[in-house]
Amino acid sequence: MSTGEDGGAAVGFLVVGEALIDLVPATKGDGDADPEPASTFASTWQAQTAGGPLNTAVALARLDRTVAFGAPIGEDALARQMTAHLRANRVAVDRVPAGRGPTAMAVVSLDEAGKASYHFHAAQTATFDFDTDRMPSLADGEWLHIASLALVVRPGAETLHRWALDQRPELVSVDLNVRTIVEPDPQAYWGALEPWIDLVAERGGVVKGSDEDLDFLAPAAGLGDHAQLARHLAERGVGCVVTTLGVDGASALVDREEVRVPGRRVEVVDTVAAGDTFMAGFLDGWTTEATDPATALSRGVAAASVVVGRRGAQPPTTDEVDAVLRG
Repeated sequence: MSTGEDGGAAVGFLVVGEALIDLVPATKGDGDADPEPASTFASTWQAQTAGGPLNTAVALARLDRTVAFGAPIGEDALARQMTAHLRANRVAVDRVPAGRGPTAMAVVSLDEAGKASYHFHAAQTATFDFDTDRMPSLADGEWLHIASLALVVRPGAETLHRWALDQRPELVSVDLNVRTIVEPDPQAYWGALEPWIDLVAERGGVVKGSDEDLDFLAPAAGLGDHAQLARHLAERGVGCVVTTLGVDGASALVDREEVRVPGRRVEVVDTVAAGDTFMAGFLDGWTTEATDPATALSRGVAAASVVVGRRGAQPPTTDEVDAVLRG
């Protein structure tokens, strides 16, 4: 377990949101050309344990944080794979509610630069079977992190929001992780996210989005770009607004003052889990370094720089992140 600045035990996390399976192609650009006849029956696609919130939970655990996962997981073979993966990475699963239905899937496409895009199979799955009667309780002093599709995929999103309000979290973060494939209309997407923004703002918590996320949402809020939307969120009361900027690093607005850190030049294998891993690195730094935004951003960027150099969602350990920061 990490320790806080005073030497005591650092805050633990309850992470809530989708746990699903990524179907990932063997190489960059797979699917762009017609397959050879011999490969049309059997393929090299891999079924990888994934989901943005699950990735963040695993990444936090690899950074030696105390983490529990608290979102529905079903009972099929893929669900058993995900549960085993959480356990293997020391993420507690004793508060995972049973989900009804099959496990959701994301079909991943990688362009020649390794940038990932997704198509989701989520309807009537255990992954989004949120039920307040089956959801866990937030422990005293525990940090609640909620993210990604679970914020917007109905009807589960409304149920999840009611549950989150009932928990009355004092420490909370939301990763927007916009996926336009599930809702291409910026106005509708923004409308689904606003209740979550309000929940975080009322508690002075953390909201994270990429520049692309915020650029997509900005017109729906009557604003021009990601920078304007970030300032709008800060003005609404969000305590820390984090914007990831791809190769240009990341920024944070705290008390309406902006802090920026540069990106790190690395050879990218793929961008799967880059934002999720950044989130874990940021939260690790934010909750152990007296909420210093520069330190937290640097830790997030360092963590993300490691995961993009690997295939799939394989976040780094504390030692690996520390080595990047020392280098």
